[in-house]
Amino acid sequence: MKTFKMLSLGIEQDDQVTDYPVHDGIMINQENSERSWILEMLIDLPHLETFEKLMQSKKTIDVQVVISYPGNEPAPFEVVIRKVKVIGDHTSVLMKGTLKRARRKYAETLLSELLEDGLEGQDLLERFETDMRTRPGLRKDEAK
Repeated sequence: MKTFKMLSLGIEQDDQVTDYPVHDGIMINQENSERSWILEMLIDLPHLETFEKLMQSKKTIDVQVVISYPGNEPAPFEVVIRKVKVIGDHTSVLMKGTLKRARRKYAETLLSELLEDGLEGQDLLERFETDMRTRPGLRKDEAK
């Protein structure tokens, strides 16, 4: 097994990514035949209800996780929320899932699409920075 520090988590829904500030988080690659990972994080208490609803739905959700260093490209996972619990002033969220096989190079694809749209100079820079934060769906992904 290998462990990694989880720095941030974003939930993908309707071509948007909603980021949740992670106070502390760990990921464990179980290195088993199912390629399963265990993810646990502490987030702000006000997000308790959101994650309880996701847990009760028992649905698989797509998340993007930044691991180890803030500059790392987010890794895409499919997870199911297994447990949500209040610990002090935070919410603990325990998830289990798998790393998606096809990791896309989001930044390169986004830049390519913005150039195709004719953006350049300061407009290109500003739009790129905004879209890297909000992570809208990409045309190449919609074509699949």
